[in-house]
Amino acid sequence: MTARDRVTDGLYGLGWSAVKRLPEPAANALGRTIADSVWKRRGEGVRRLEANLARVVPDAGPARLAELSRAGMRSYMRYWMESFRLPTWSAERVRESVQVDDVHHLTDGMAAGRGVILALPHLANWDLAGAWVTRTLNHPFTTVAERLKPESLYDRFVAYRESLGMEVLPHSGGAAFGTLARRLRAGGLVCLVADRDLSASGVEVKYFGETARMPAGPAMLAQQTGALLLPVTLWYGRSPTMYGRVHPPIDVPQTGTRAEKTSSMTQLLADAYATGIAEHPEDWHMLQRLWLSDLDPRDPRGATS
Repeated sequence: MTARDRVTDGLYGLGWSAVKRLPEPAANALGRTIADSVWKRRGEGVRRLEANLARVVPDAGPARLAELSRAGMRSYMRYWMESFRLPTWSAERVRESVQVDDVHHLTDGMAAGRGVILALPHLANWDLAGAWVTRTLNHPFTTVAERLKPESLYDRFVAYRESLGMEVLPHSGGAAFGTLARRLRAGGLVCLVADRDLSASGVEVKYFGETARMPAGPAMLAQQTGALLLPVTLWYGRSPTMYGRVHPPIDVPQTGTRAEKTSSMTQLLADAYATGIAEHPEDWHMLQRLWLSDLDPRDPRGATS
């Protein structure tokens, strides 16, 4: 492990060990202070967030974009403060902190014994939404986590999410898709954050008027297993509550090749995500390159922010 990796792992470890012991008002104030400090420095992540928001709110001038990016950084830091403290929350606290509209799309599918795929963008706190599913709806589910460096940091995230009742599979290695398919065929629930895939296997979609790539996995899993594919969007309210909406199912087209069906279904996912992001742009935590026109030709995966 390099010195930088040790520092990164240590900082996250400090967050999980120290922030959860703070009184909640102090933790919230700390999050806002950190967010405002990062925003004022206008590093790469903040500038990238503003460039992304300019696509979402095309009529916003510099002052409005700055306002949105500041709110966005506060929202992003709220995600981290909640995540550091979430393992200590009771089931009652989780239930009271989340309100979801049209959840019947999910519960009806599960009651019918049909596998269900929930596909989300990077909006608000997807980990809190997952904890709400496991602790309030009493539905365990399987998800996928990208391998992080250092490995010890990835292990921290896996342990954290497993403590919330999730089964976590590594993204790399190629075995995740088969395991997800087996869970769905058995009538299980799969939850995937699925709004950015800059690899060659990503599916091109029109997103706020420009071309981006998104993962093919949700659409392909629905086709191969017969599972219900449900987009989900989240947002924070003025109160401590986080809100969500389960969108209507995306059906598998009756005609077309597998690739054509995947493309059509992924575009519909993108359209649902765009609806939620346009309504609550300040809760969209996209501090990385997303649109193909923003990619450095020397870095086709867009690994930097």
